Amino acid sequence: MTAVLAPVLALRGETAPAVIDERGVTSWGALDERVTRLVRALRARGLEVGDTVVAMLGNQVELVEVSLACAHGGWALVPVNWHWVARELAYVLDDAGAAALIVDERWLPVAVDALAQAEVPGLRARLLVRRELARDEGGEGFEDLDGAIAEERSAELEDPQRGGPMFYTSGTTGWPKGVRSTLTATGGPPEVLTLIAHSMAPTLGVPVDEAHERVQLVCGPMYHSAQWVFAIAPLVCGATLVLQQRFDAAAVLDAIERHGVTNTHLVPTQFVRLLDLPEEVRAAADTSSLVQVMHGAAPCAPAVKRAMVEWWGPKITEYYGGTEGGFLSLITASEWLERPGSVGKPLEVVEVAIIGPDGERQPPGEPGEIWFRSLLGSDFEYHNAPDKTASAHREGGFGTLGDVGYLDVDGYLFLSDRKIDMVVSGGVNIYPAEVEHALAEHAAIADVAVFGVPNDEMGESVHAAVALRSGVAWSDDLQAELDAFCRDRLAGYKRPRSWEVHDELPRSEAGKLTKRVLRDPWWADVDRTI
Repeated sequence: MTAVLAPVLALRGETAPAVIDERGVTSWGALDERVTRLVRALRARGLEVGDTVVAMLGNQVELVEVSLACAHGGWALVPVNWHWVARELAYVLDDAGAAALIVDERWLPVAVDALAQAEVPGLRARLLVRRELARDEGGEGFEDLDGAIAEERSAELEDPQRGGPMFYTSGTTGWPKGVRSTLTATGGPPEVLTLIAHSMAPTLGVPVDEAHERVQLVCGPMYHSAQWVFAIAPLVCGATLVLQQRFDAAAVLDAIERHGVTNTHLVPTQFVRLLDLPEEVRAAADTSSLVQVMHGAAPCAPAVKRAMVEWWGPKITEYYGGTEGGFLSLITASEWLERPGSVGKPLEVVEVAIIGPDGERQPPGEPGEIWFRSLLGSDFEYHNAPDKTASAHREGGFGTLGDVGYLDVDGYLFLSDRKIDMVVSGGVNIYPAEVEHALAEHAAIADVAVFGVPNDEMGESVHAAVALRSGVAWSDDLQAELDAFCRDRLAGYKRPRSWEVHDELPRSEAGKLTKRVLRDPWWADVDRTI
């Protein structure tokens, strides 16, 4: 029996459903046994405490199993985006120093190409989740995950060690960086994960007792830190997980009714798609089981949020935070209706400071850069990036996500802008530098600036302003060529959705791109800045 699941097994029993995904139901007892066997399988292949396990898996029970195995094996889990192309995965395999790669069959070709490009001398395990392939065919050098698990014993683990996730978030240097928190460091007792999850239970709306059974629907990709947290933490608190691989508004309503979903996490784009369903579909949906719906990751249009509150009632709670700092502030629906646009008051364990250009704290109502500090002493760092880590910190243990905002006289936080140029499209963070780096490699491009422009459904979409090399003319054929060029180098969600062409792009005397000159006209008639 695993240390983290032992309390849940005592609470829920071995036969109750733990995880429901598109392929079936896994009980608490089966989950516990498979996690135990997987820890032994990875140890047998040479993994040691502190090693890194890269997982290219969807919203499926195997990602839950790998997450919990890392939590007991002392390994850093890196869940990677299954939209990535080979060179993106190859970079993370190298940067993270992967000791194991676990891949679903759906993305096997990408993984094989990535391994051909990467230099990972420490890679000791390649495991494949098979779907259509038989165990004795294909595989491209990968072992069968189920076979590896079946070979091991299910007896209690010897010397379990705590592990935790490291999420890669895109950076202004053009490549993503791994973010590690002291809360998810490797080594020590695995029960720390239980303590962390239970401390988050009030925020998550998943009380830890038998009288409050919870069913958590996860309909966003678990390679994102928020979606992973809203899966694993409720599970550790005893909630049954219902996993959907891809968001489908009608399917979400069906899942809520069919499984008695009590809790879920959504992003504003998903709100829009739910509200776009035919009125008769919405009216027929039974969402009475819902207890709490959390949302965050991107700004939500006030009209959209009001419509959701009118439909589902005051069950909708918004948070502000990020991979680096976790939850920073929280606001209920009733509070938000009194203060539209606010992202709430800082949590009791978080101190927020608004810092002006002079380095001093700003008074209420005055915007500045948002800095935060955990009063519990936790902190974060960027893997292999000490300069980036230093730039995101200031004296006193404060860190920043690069956002700009202000506190009102009652201590409620409002966001007003982003210091960095990040695009948030459908709740997904996209850093323009990565897209610019890819486009700059094309022979037709002399200069490029990428930024976000308003999009009613996605919040923002990726837009590219380009200057072409001498003798090159813009055409539909060139646009199609650039789009194909990006497809080979970037995940699909990062590709520009619109373009504009200039003789030259605006730059300062120092040669720095003045992107705001390009960006501002797009936002001039929009009642938000992000």
